[in-house]
Amino acid sequence: MLNFNQLRAFYYTARHLSCTKAAEQLFITQPAITAQLKALEDSCEMKLFKRKGRRLVLTEEGAAIYEYAKKIFTMEKELEDLIQDMRRLKVGVLRLGTTKTYARYVMPTIIGRFHERFPHLKIQVDEGSSLEMIRSLLDLKNEVVVVAKVEDHPKVAFTPLSSEELVLIVSPEHKIAGEKTISVSELHEQPIIVKERGSGTRKLVYDLFAKQGLQPEVLIETSNTELIKQMVARGDGIAFLVRGAVAAEVEQGTLATVPLKEGPIYLDVSIAHLKDEHLSHAAKAFVDLVMTIPHLF
Repeated sequence: MLNFNQLRAFYYTARHLSCTKAAEQLFITQPAITAQLKALEDSCEMKLFKRKGRRLVLTEEGAAIYEYAKKIFTMEKELEDLIQDMRRLKVGVLRLGTTKTYARYVMPTIIGRFHERFPHLKIQVDEGSSLEMIRSLLDLKNEVVVVAKVEDHPKVAFTPLSSEELVLIVSPEHKIAGEKTISVSELHEQPIIVKERGSGTRKLVYDLFAKQGLQPEVLIETSNTELIKQMVARGDGIAFLVRGAVAAEVEQGTLATVPLKEGPIYLDVSIAHLKDEHLSHAAKAFVDLVMTIPHLF
């Protein structure tokens, strides 16, 4: 078994052909270098140096071992540099999860800011429902996720970011489009298009109806926000989506919103990660950055 302290003493001595210079580079005494060299030679059962006058000369065996030692300590230096670059966020990968809606309407701003600050880091973005993204943390697929908080989990830490308003959207031609307000009970028989299972939006809508002792009359469920908006605009049904996802269509007049008599409803948006897992430098930098960006939603 090689002793790396002995090999290191040999490498620096062979590199400079001087025990004195090796001792200076390793910040130890010359007798300590000499002792390490003798121990290595004894372990290898061969002479690694010869003396020619006052000069050290590598033996054939010593020269062969030096070539391997040079590769080892060159790679050690490269590894040390890599670790330093990781600490300084000059290299690394951020594994990030979010919902399809946030991926389109929110994450470009966050990722853009992050890339400006840490241009050398690679970013891998995974999309799915809020529940799927929480499970991706537990499966160690993602380190950090930005989601609606669907449910608590003992292994997941949630840090609130903001609250998003959910709005009722209808076609401008729909019979309730001109109403000042409408109650949830009045929506009971309206065909409604809902987000997929595991979605924070879907859970909030079902909870809203459940408080009135009702079930929504579901026409279709989908993870595709654009499909929901298109179907609502055609008059196929009504839906609840976050205000930011429909702002452009409402302004253009292709969709209309109707306030609820029960008052506005909000979706809690959080950044989440595993409680007992150490965050990588890239993930920690992302969390710190997100917490400093105002008015994301």
